[in-house]
Amino acid sequence: MSENISVDVLIIGSGIAGAIAGAKLAQKGMKVAFLESGKRIDRFDAVEKFWNAKIKVPESAYPNDPTAPHPLAHRIGDYYQQMGPENFKSTYIKVVGGTTWHWLGTTLRNVPADFKMNSLYGQAVDWPFDYHALEPFYLAAEQEVGVAGDSTEDLGSPRSGDFPMPLIPQTYLDKQFTKALEGSKYQVRSTPQGRTSVAIGDRPECCGNGSCIPVCPVQAKYDATIHLDQAEGAGAVIYDQTTATRLNLAPDGQIASVDFRRADGSTGTAKGKVVVVAAHAIETPRLLLNSAQEGAANGVANSSDQVGRNLMDHPSKLSWAEAKDPVWPYRGPLSTSGIENLRDGEFRKDRAAFRIEIGNDGHNWPTGAPLSTAVELAKQGLRGAELDAAIRQVTSRHIRLASLVEQSPEASNRVTLDPEKRDANGMPLPRIEYNYDDYTRAGLNEAEKAHTEVFKILGATNINHAKDIQGSGHVIGTVRMGTDAASAVVDADLRSFNHRNLFLLGSGTFPTSATANPTLTIAALSLKAVPAIAATVKL
Repeated sequence: MSENISVDVLIIGSGIAGAIAGAKLAQKGMKVAFLESGKRIDRFDAVEKFWNAKIKVPESAYPNDPTAPHPLAHRIGDYYQQMGPENFKSTYIKVVGGTTWHWLGTTLRNVPADFKMNSLYGQAVDWPFDYHALEPFYLAAEQEVGVAGDSTEDLGSPRSGDFPMPLIPQTYLDKQFTKALEGSKYQVRSTPQGRTSVAIGDRPECCGNGSCIPVCPVQAKYDATIHLDQAEGAGAVIYDQTTATRLNLAPDGQIASVDFRRADGSTGTAKGKVVVVAAHAIETPRLLLNSAQEGAANGVANSSDQVGRNLMDHPSKLSWAEAKDPVWPYRGPLSTSGIENLRDGEFRKDRAAFRIEIGNDGHNWPTGAPLSTAVELAKQGLRGAELDAAIRQVTSRHIRLASLVEQSPEASNRVTLDPEKRDANGMPLPRIEYNYDDYTRAGLNEAEKAHTEVFKILGATNINHAKDIQGSGHVIGTVRMGTDAASAVVDADLRSFNHRNLFLLGSGTFPTSATANPTLTIAALSLKAVPAIAATVKL
């Protein structure tokens, strides 16, 4: 083992959390290095890999190497060692740029009440700061990501400035929902998105590809390689196919070094004046727990026993139906509008809130249509022009809704280390215990009722609701922030309470799941943490 990396800031993980922070720190003149388990990705290769994949899931465009393994949506139990009672269904990938390669692109802010759930509604916990403390960083994050949105609509989250780009145009389908629901309690609004509505830098204007998940073929949709390029341009170094396996403590309790293993089997150690773990909400606690040692018997940063606990998602209620008239789905980004005015209210004392995503992807998520529709019609004996006409008539009326429901933080929902199964790097696989409490289930039930009501207002028929609770691809909690070292892992600056030179970035730090897709909040928190990281380097 040889020590071959020594920098000011060592960042573990190269997704949006680490990439934004790393770019800003490198631009301040600091020596920055990234350790990333996965490979660099060629966009054309990813597109072709997805085209050729027999099973098309969000991860199918990307490698899943033995030394950089990750969960697969269609084989979730291969990586997650699920202990029940429910299965955790959301996934991520390990590549340079992280899971922003296959995110949807939704860039909503939390609403103010999301930060004060205990104070306002007697539920969960409060965040260690309020909405207004984070608002300037939300605004900055929208500039960094390049968000297209309607600046005249704050969607319940007051704004101090405009979006950097005008909104992505609503689809014909969106407009039919808007027209039908006008005057009802369901307000359809354009969804802010991390994709270009006009060309910006090297990113072209969004051309309406329907493959945002798993890959934007033209990089109109933001991914973290944009900030990684900025970081490298400022002198940062990315060590890909290099997995951090253990954090080592110095006698004074700081992080002295990080052990790593490369894909070729060689090993080494890295040092940073500051160590930033930005490896998402499963891999971050996995690394911290695997670093148990003298002075940290329960794992690094874990004096509170909260590392790995409070795992959350936005459990989704998925519903689909057939509109009475053609609405022409299967065109454009996968979702361009939603119903956002159901995210707060006194009801949150009794049940979880949710937002409703309106899909442009027809029945693809629930049934695999339009292919499944074509198969079913062919089984009925239709052929040639008659089959073409029937496919057009049926699929043109496909509509679907997905409600993303806030989930309560529960200490029993947790990530631990499997005592037997290990990956090729010798690290234990993540063991997951997971369930939904009554508060969350009540929100899911209310979401189904809302879907039925919306479909009926539209005059839709053949209404279906998925029996299983879906994942939203949002991995939240496990290293929560707070004001008290006895009940939280990091403080409001995302600094470990236990180790002065250790920072943890990403959605793992969220005290609650809140009601917005998490990516913009991840970016805002990373920008908020940069001054504290920089100041620590200089100590």
